Amino acid sequence: MAKQIYPCLWFDGNAKEAATFYGAVFEQAKITVDTPMVVNFELEGQKFMGLNGGPHFKFNPSISFMVTCSTDTEIQTIWDKLMDGGSAMMDLGKYPWSENYGWLTDRFGLSWQIMKRELAEGAQKITPCFLFTGPQYGNGQACIQQYISIFPYASITHIQLYGENAPQPIGKLMHGQFNILHATFMAMDGMGNHNFQFNEAISFVVGCEDQQEIDFFWDKLTEGGEPGRCGWLKDRFGISWQVVPNILGELMTDPEKAPAVTKAFMQMNKFDIATLLKA
Repeated sequence: MAKQIYPCLWFDGNAKEAATFYGAVFEQAKITVDTPMVVNFELEGQKFMGLNGGPHFKFNPSISFMVTCSTDTEIQTIWDKLMDGGSAMMDLGKYPWSENYGWLTDRFGLSWQIMKRELAEGAQKITPCFLFTGPQYGNGQACIQQYISIFPYASITHIQLYGENAPQPIGKLMHGQFNILHATFMAMDGMGNHNFQFNEAISFVVGCEDQQEIDFFWDKLTEGGEPGRCGWLKDRFGISWQVVPNILGELMTDPEKAPAVTKAFMQMNKFDIATLLKA
């Protein structure tokens, strides 16, 4: 069974710098893989991949990371550190949904929402949040239902819709929270004029144990979307995924096999494990 989903952040050659920066923001942080192409790191026990992919894609607020804090002191500390070289989208302060909340873009262009709320023991502290705008506006609920139908260990933990006299039409998604494959996500509909959409700057890696799992997730996630190269795809909502065999990391750290394996998967759309093993 596929073990986990984790975010991949696309950087222009400064993934190590970013991982080091985020490591100074959060109390529990460490770099776990450091190569010229990939820098993996953990923040508050959660895995992130930093990919030195070049200048092609830039972060935008369509996907942000919600950080849940239990005290005002913690919020202020994280806010101040992330704001070093960044800019506020919504100033830190009191809002109807939280007594202390703010939304910012850090020095690398990555968006963060910081919110005061009690966090259950063992719960995920940093949560990816999808904002459905423009052509995707109103698709928040449909996206949640789609993912719940595809992934195991799936559940909806919270759905709040706009009602009468609200700033958005009745029935649009104010806030949703859901779990898939042991990972927590959030989603919101955002009306208005926004000049951003989902892109490859943030993708989500699905680590698969075998070819059957790769085939299943690839087929389900590309339905209504579009396949890409090297295990990348876009789903029907425009959100990017990477469907990757777990064995790839082992093959890529073998100095004898890595060049041939790289050459093999560069020719692939969907990963073929048997071909990688023969390379």
